[in-house]
Amino acid sequence: MRRRLVVAASALIAVVALVGLPDPVGSRSPARPDTLGAAAFTALVLTATPLPEAPAPATATALDVAARSAGFLDSATALVEAASGPVPPTGRASNAIPSQDYGRKWKTPRFTLTGQATFYDNGTTAMRLPRGTTIVICGNAGCIERIVNDYGPIKKIRVVDMYRPDFFKICGCGWWSGITLVTVWIY
Repeated sequence: MRRRLVVAASALIAVVALVGLPDPVGSRSPARPDTLGAAAFTALVLTATPLPEAPAPATATALDVAARSAGFLDSATALVEAASGPVPPTGRASNAIPSQDYGRKWKTPRFTLTGQATFYDNGTTAMRLPRGTTIVICGNAGCIERIVNDYGPIKKIRVVDMYRPDFFKICGCGWWSGITLVTVWIY
């Protein structure tokens, strides 16, 4: 009984699929040419209208003195040749280096923690800090600013677990390292 139902259902699916398929693309016989009768065309009459006269060419007017640029040259301006040799310096060169601010100034942190950090593939975690806390983690190779997104390391000696690329960015150590000493600034 079950085999008959399976065969009947398969046959019904095949019939529905064949009915639902579109016709093959293209034609099987050449199309007969369609001829257009003379009634399909209508006469079009265009009347010639004279073109409007072209406007007179605009004449250049002198600009107002206030609209001129600072380097305006007119017929009374004298041009002077530059000196042929290099110009000697007029004074002694200064060796003072100006102070530069190469980044934003860090505000003072609320707290500072020092301890070990490890890498963790799911973000930055810290057990002692709530989620959403902004921290700056500093190691041997530099500092990085992150936001705590999970509760982390259970061991008391570890202060923070960091995302793997961040860990190696501030660690300054080889790929085989797993722990580094860091200072965490809490804002």
